[in-house]
Parts: sequence; structure tokens; C-alpha cells
Amino acid sequence: MTKILTGGVGKSEVAGTVTGLGLPGVEVVVSNDMDAALALRAGRADYFLGTCHTGAGASLGVLVGLMGSAACHTFGRAVPGAEQIEALLDEGKRVFGFALDQLDAVTPALARAIAARTS
Repeated sequence: MTKILTGGVGKSEVAGTVTGLGLPGVEVVVSNDMDAALALRAGRADYFLGTCHTGAGASLGVLVGLMGSAACHTFGRAVPGAEQIEALLDEGKRVFGFALDQLDAVTPALARAIAARTS
């Protein structure tokens, strides 16, 4: 089972979107930055999807500080393609930030790529 934590201003919307995809082997939990960082570091969660208005700052601020930039990536206002997401997951990125208004495009792409790795 892969556990995805959601945080930021759109945390409930992201969780609802991921849940609505019905991806087998994926559990989604609404969280906050500090709890998410601690859970990720302790191995109690696998990924974090954070949102803010720009996708570049508040979505990941605490997590970058506690997890290190090597584990984190922000898409900002960009919508990533499948190849970019796969490359980031291959690099070991586990924490992703994106803009609230990109939620409908970014969330399913990230969730499906993560779920594909759990099969």
C-alpha cells in the first residue's frame, strides 16, 4: 500500500481527486506540512502532494526544510508531462508542490504515475 499525504490550501481537493481515481494500492490522507514531513521521514508515508496559490512557496516550504531539496520538487504553475513525472520519481522525488489552479491536471497525472509504481 502506498500512502500519499496531501497538504496546503487545496489539500482536501487533492485528496478527493486522488480518491476519485480509484487507484488500487493507494491510500490518501489529508495532512499538514509538519506532520507530513515527520511521517515521510519515519517511513509512515510515501509521498506528499502540496498546493498553494503559486505552487512554488508555501506548498513545500516546511518539507524542503525538513526533508531536503533532493526529495522535493515544485512544478509551480507548470503542468508536467508524463515523462517529466517519471523522471522525477526515478530521481527519488517524494514531495511535490503545484499551484492550486493546476490541481485538476497535475493531481491525476502524479497519482497515476505513483500508483503505477505500486503494482
